[in-house]
Amino acid sequence: MPGSLENKVALVTGAASGIGRASSLILAREGAKMVVSDIDASGAEETLSLIKERGGDGVFVHADVSKSNDVQELISRAVSTYGRLDCAYNNAGIEGYMSGRLHEYPEEAWDRLVDINIKGVWLCLKYEIPQMLEQGGGAIVNTASVAGLVGARRLSAYIASKHAVVGLTKAAALEYAQDGIRVNAVCPGIIDTPMMDRLIAGRETDEDMHTRQPIGRLGTPAEVAETVAWLCSDAASLVTGIAMAVDGGLTAE
Repeated sequence: MPGSLENKVALVTGAASGIGRASSLILAREGAKMVVSDIDASGAEETLSLIKERGGDGVFVHADVSKSNDVQELISRAVSTYGRLDCAYNNAGIEGYMSGRLHEYPEEAWDRLVDINIKGVWLCLKYEIPQMLEQGGGAIVNTASVAGLVGARRLSAYIASKHAVVGLTKAAALEYAQDGIRVNAVCPGIIDTPMMDRLIAGRETDEDMHTRQPIGRLGTPAEVAETVAWLCSDAASLVTGIAMAVDGGLTAE
């Protein structure tokens, strides 16, 4: 049977590992032709190899989402290769500086995180949307976080950036709802990824992390990826402007 994204073209940024890699594989499983992108070329090339090993079709485009020229070229390559862009998963992001309170946060670290986590999502939206307007619609998913729904200590820039992603998502969803473009965000909880390993290093034990979420375990990248695939599909045709927690009940408490 055909997948939910058969004959669609999908773009994933931050595709070299974790949720980005899992999403690339699952979108490809659902039939999408894939454009995978990251600044980590070796990791993204490995993702592409896994897609092709499983019978999928895709290309890798190196891009830094904080640079306008890179993002323009990324969208241009997607369209020149496959003729259109139906789905975009704006997933690239960093955790940033993870020590000290807000007044101790280094300005240069703040600027870098904002450039990637906020400006990067905005630039992707800025150049994906015109293509989708031209072709009559599309679906976009942004990676926010449960950190975009609640606060946390000693992660001020990350918290601020993910709240901004939620806000951008809602604003874009309202602006383009009548143009056939749906824009949503996923808000992962405690997911077993390299970023999470860095975030909790020296702070939490494995037992702490497993018990933090009411479900009693860490989430997997694939569980977030399945949500992304659904939001990109026609099965979610009435869904736009949401920030969907994928967090094992963490934000329900």
